[in-house]
Amino acid sequence: MSENLAMLKYYFEFPFVRYALIVGVLIALCSSLLGVVLVLKRFSYIGDGLSHVAFGALAIATVLDITDNMLVVLPVTILFAVFLLRGGRKAKIQGDAAIAMLSVGALAVGYILFNLFPPVNGNVSGDVCTTLFGSTSILTLTQNEVWLSMVLSGVVVVLFVLFYHRVFAVTFDENFAEATGQNTGLYNMIIAVVIATVVALAMKLVGSLLISALLIFPAISAMRVFRSFLSVVICAAALSVVCAALGIIVSILAGTPVGSTIVAADILGFFVFSLLGTAKGRVPA
Repeated sequence: MSENLAMLKYYFEFPFVRYALIVGVLIALCSSLLGVVLVLKRFSYIGDGLSHVAFGALAIATVLDITDNMLVVLPVTILFAVFLLRGGRKAKIQGDAAIAMLSVGALAVGYILFNLFPPVNGNVSGDVCTTLFGSTSILTLTQNEVWLSMVLSGVVVVLFVLFYHRVFAVTFDENFAEATGQNTGLYNMIIAVVIATVVALAMKLVGSLLISALLIFPAISAMRVFRSFLSVVICAAALSVVCAALGIIVSILAGTPVGSTIVAADILGFFVFSLLGTAKGRVPA
């Protein structure tokens, strides 16, 4: 135990490890807030779809040799998020079909681009694996990327708090909210932009294939024990932050991939909360 503590103390002397912990906790917090909304709106799969869109956008940024890939990834992901959450209802292809088509299509196109126009180092497999599963990319964050993550995460949290009651109304009964005069289209757009921002940030943490875990597991876990919207949001946020911090610490000590370890911590949290829900006599959500 003392050896592990000494090792942690040693590693946390390095700035990149502290950066990883800060960004990981912030992304986990934002993901959990939006995850509750997505689960209740029956859009659990949208995080996975947008993550694959972000992968395709990242491939385009690599082909164009754009150093700051966020300049491409963020707007492209936001565009598709708005289409799915706001414009999808009027589209000829709706719901899960639209998400599945975008997901598979973006993933395929992105991989083709990576192979046709390989990165300068020529390690296509390594770059694709890092992008899909996160790998050690969270440990290579620059100070500017940390500041960007902090600012964007702060904006996400502030928007969620400011529009909490509107988000609550749109989440549970969009038709009723629209009938009472609320601009549901605007709030859906805000939700879409925020979700796209979280997905773009989370690619650095867990990779595009594991983003859905950050969005879904904390929300589902909290719903095993709590029933009120506010209680679920608070519990999901706390659980997500703890799992992210635990996953990063364990990955440092055990040498495991950061993203996968965080997801494993989320899975463990889900089982613990399922047992707590059963003990309290709750019916699974």
